[in-house]
Amino acid sequence: MQIGLIGLGKMGYNLALNMTRNGHSVVAFDASKAAMEKIQSEGVQTVSSLNELPQALSGRRVIWIMVPAGQVVDVIINNLKNYLKADDILIDGGNSFYKESISRAKELEKMGVHLLDCGTSGGVNSALNGVCTMIGGWKEAFEYCTPLFKSICVEQGFLYCGKSGSGHFVKMVTVGIEYSMMQSIGEGLELMKEHNPNLDLAAITNVLNHGSVVRSWLLELTQHALEEDKNLESIKGVMHSSGEGKWTVETALEMGVPMPVTTLSLLMRYRSQQDDTFSGKVVAALRNEFGGHAVEKK
Repeated sequence: MQIGLIGLGKMGYNLALNMTRNGHSVVAFDASKAAMEKIQSEGVQTVSSLNELPQALSGRRVIWIMVPAGQVVDVIINNLKNYLKADDILIDGGNSFYKESISRAKELEKMGVHLLDCGTSGGVNSALNGVCTMIGGWKEAFEYCTPLFKSICVEQGFLYCGKSGSGHFVKMVTVGIEYSMMQSIGEGLELMKEHNPNLDLAAITNVLNHGSVVRSWLLELTQHALEEDKNLESIKGVMHSSGEGKWTVETALEMGVPMPVTTLSLLMRYRSQQDDTFSGKVVAALRNEFGGHAVEKK
């Protein structure tokens, strides 16, 4: 397929390479000239402006937007509207709030353009080697793009979740679960460290990943971070929030669904910005390991 890709950040850049390696023809754009030059060196075609992107694509256009959630998504969509036609497909692969995705889809449907809200999970490395995606929107548009999703995702790693907003809703709640899991790992290791500062936490996370009930990719990443820095002394235990954890808790409150563990893990992120804790260091290190998120150095 021919794909337009907007946004060459950590995830978008690797997705462009993933798509290209899997036989798709990618035309990319980013506001950063450095990112454009870098992706050009990888053999990916670029355009010099956002407005040129739809014009560089032929037939039924498929444009993947990979930018931070919020107003920038609306700015991009509003700019593209003048160049899109009925049956074109926009894929929002970022972390947009699901209610905003529903509203955007309704507006685009008035001109016959279909928006697929695509929750994209797995981190930076997976963006290159195989992501996990959760997709909502018009089903025919999803079916048209199925060859794309199948090629860039891990085996059984993509799912049509239903009507508009479903993909971003599922991804939002997944991040809430992620918050809880990372917080639990951090607290458990902090208790071990308090019990005996000489415990080899890297070795412990390694053995837990060989047959224990809690074995997971997150523990693999924890082990790697601890092997690099035994007590994570080089970083602060400041855990920032991307917003999706907050949306998850707010949505749970709206729906009357109790989510105490997720809520407390969100609150611990706010607390971490006031005090430097070891559990905070673990979660900060994990976010850096799987997502390339910056850590605050001492």
